[in-house]
Amino acid sequence: MNAAPLTPAALWPRTLAVTRHALETGALQPIATEARTLPLANMTFQVRVLGRVALKERKRPAPSNAEPFNPFANPEPDLVLGDVPPAHVCLLNKFNVVEHHLLLVTRAFESQDALLTRADFDALSTCLEGLDGLAFYNAGETAGASQRHKHLQLVPPWDRTACARRWSRCCPRCRGPAASSPRSPCRSRTCWRAWGRGGAGAGGADAGGLPALREALGLGEHAPYNLLVTRDWMLLVPRGRAEHLGVNVNALGFAGSLLVRTPEQFDAVAALGPLELLRQVAGLAP
Repeated sequence: MNAAPLTPAALWPRTLAVTRHALETGALQPIATEARTLPLANMTFQVRVLGRVALKERKRPAPSNAEPFNPFANPEPDLVLGDVPPAHVCLLNKFNVVEHHLLLVTRAFESQDALLTRADFDALSTCLEGLDGLAFYNAGETAGASQRHKHLQLVPPWDRTACARRWSRCCPRCRGPAASSPRSPCRSRTCWRAWGRGGAGAGGADAGGLPALREALGLGEHAPYNLLVTRDWMLLVPRGRAEHLGVNVNALGFAGSLLVRTPEQFDAVAALGPLELLRQVAGLAP
């Protein structure tokens, strides 16, 4: 991967330029969805419905005896924004649902259930400094990861205020030690760490915060979890399973955004309630 290094100032202009080019060449293939909302007492969940047409257009999976394809080993040049020192490459998510969805991929193969490193947080910090959005990590297949090659993700500007409000009412804000909540909105233990803007260094990505969160929840080295990070706070949610009602949930579910394949799945989630869906997939439930 021989890409030019990215600086925070260059990240957003580069994102726009590469997106335009990738759409022109067909390298970027956005997935069309119908966005619906599920209002709750004092919050709203967005549910994107994939629908029958998009399902029909999806490629068939490779035969079970074939070697797993790794799209991050040699990413398409038209999708690459640049290197993010010391050890990552930033590229567009080829099959994006959210516009300008970025991936931070390790150059050398590392497993998606491996511990996040200082290098991961350095790269994440660079990107969050350049783009005030929501970063997230799905630690393993049980946490909603679709690829084994380690990658963090970043979606630009997200409704971080609403997301923070959802968790801050049940997880005490703190500027130091991690705060654990046994009664989160999904009624499962979560761990929350908050700081003032810029208080955790460039981009707010705090490499020291994650071990504290993991320790507060008693998570083992390869335990599945979702991590959400902004310039202001970090949230960790243990995971017990990848899906419920056939709906796969990744970290964005805990930010209030779900993806379902069909209108029937939307109806099932609406009947169950999105918070109950999150409770079913989260680990360490009471």
